[in-house]
Amino acid sequence: MTEPRSALFELTLARFRGFFREPSAVFWAFGFPLLLSVALGVAFRNRPPEPVRVAVEQGPGAGRTLAELSGASDVRASVEDAAAARRDLRVGKVALVVRPGEPRTYRYDETRPESRLARLLVDDRLERAEGRVDVARVADEHVTEPGARYIDFLIPGLIGVNLMSSGMWGIGYLIVEMRTKKLVKRMLATPMRRRDFLLSFILMRLLFVFVETPFLIGFGWIAFGVRVTGSLALLSAVAVLGALSFAGLGLLVASRAQNTQTVGGLMNLVMMPMFVCSGVFFSTANFPDALQPWIRALPLTALNDSLRAVIDEGAGVRAIAAPLLVLAAWGVAAFVAALRLFRWE
Repeated sequence: MTEPRSALFELTLARFRGFFREPSAVFWAFGFPLLLSVALGVAFRNRPPEPVRVAVEQGPGAGRTLAELSGASDVRASVEDAAAARRDLRVGKVALVVRPGEPRTYRYDETRPESRLARLLVDDRLERAEGRVDVARVADEHVTEPGARYIDFLIPGLIGVNLMSSGMWGIGYLIVEMRTKKLVKRMLATPMRRRDFLLSFILMRLLFVFVETPFLIGFGWIAFGVRVTGSLALLSAVAVLGALSFAGLGLLVASRAQNTQTVGGLMNLVMMPMFVCSGVFFSTANFPDALQPWIRALPLTALNDSLRAVIDEGAGVRAIAAPLLVLAAWGVAAFVAALRLFRWE
């Protein structure tokens, strides 16, 4: 007679099987990050710089200015009347408006980086065409290498947000859904220990870490040549710690929610600030200095910084000790709070 398997094993196995029986869950865990990385990787692939679009205001000297700019491959200029040029600048069709004359006037929005770039390029081209000679000799050295591309920045961010959303939706939403269907109450009537019920969700998340993370890294390597320059063991440890932290947050969000609408709103309230501020699609350095301490304290920021340091920079444990401590603190605090607040019915 075979020995019966433990309740924890059976519960974890049931969670694992149930996941693959839900096509939508499989898509959001694997398909959506893959499609997003393809779309953004293609959109921001390495390619020659796009020429800046410039409007030359119609009037005396406009033809000469257009002719001087026409030979530049990095500038695309056209002559427009004053009203059309102002409108195109306002809606972003052009980055700069040039009004010929003495003095020559550049109209642009200095808060737009592309407008400042256009101003420098156009002024340089026009002054050279008018006979300016450089005082110093300079040479340009163009560098493009793996680790410095946008796709190298993007893949770790997608791994981080995938670990976050899987932990929150895969645990928080599922527990509340089971609570509303009275499934939790029925399970508690069995000989199952309550801790085994919660631990089965955590173990399922850990199992999926070793499925989801290699999947995204492997796709990035095959499709875009993204390579892990650091330790694979350290990368796995960071992913596991991130999954545990967000599993704790998922339990905390689901601890008192009575229906799926409530838990959905709570999860969006928790995740959206991190989705925007934690450096998934662009650097956190774009935010004001006053917000930096708060952004650094977010668990997804700590996870993304750690993943990028290991994947792109080959960092070791000491280099990512601070964000790992932030991630661990969130995980411990969330688990402790969830166990205190959790309601079974």
